[in-house]
Amino acid sequence: MAKKFITTEDVRRAGAGSLVVDSETIVTPQALEYAAQNGVRIVDARGAAWSEPTPDRGPDAQRAMRTLPHLPEPASDADVGSTQMVVVTAVGRNRAGVLAEITAALSSANCSVHDISQKMVQGFFHLVLTVEVPPGTSFAQLKAVVECLGGQDDYVCRVMHERVFRFMHRL
Repeated sequence: MAKKFITTEDVRRAGAGSLVVDSETIVTPQALEYAAQNGVRIVDARGAAWSEPTPDRGPDAQRAMRTLPHLPEPASDADVGSTQMVVVTAVGRNRAGVLAEITAALSSANCSVHDISQKMVQGFFHLVLTVEVPPGTSFAQLKAVVECLGGQDDYVCRVMHERVFRFMHRL
């Protein structure tokens, strides 16, 4: 099975030359930057330059847009004149500084935390933040930065539009 995420450490281990990845592999922005600075080419199995895979919106995406008109339209990255609300979730092994890392990443994008909920169970935490993203901020860039936090063995962060979150929890 192909690795689904490539980090800076993976690029560092690959050394000079090329790093071949699966077409569905996500390469973190930090790994792309490190590769560019150190002359490492990230390529697919055909030898072509790696490109970000198309996100799978799922089979219900189009139907949801038609059947849930009461939910506000999601702001696109091109819609720089409006704010967006996003939901950030984090789950993992607790340690000092987890919340600080997540909020520092949000702060660097000038985001405002509107609501926060955290639950601890036997050394593991579950954190949910509702965050306002200021106009002009790229959702894709924010998502890429926040979802790279935590590493593989520490904790996992996910970022989604509030509309998606509400759709998933509409019961």
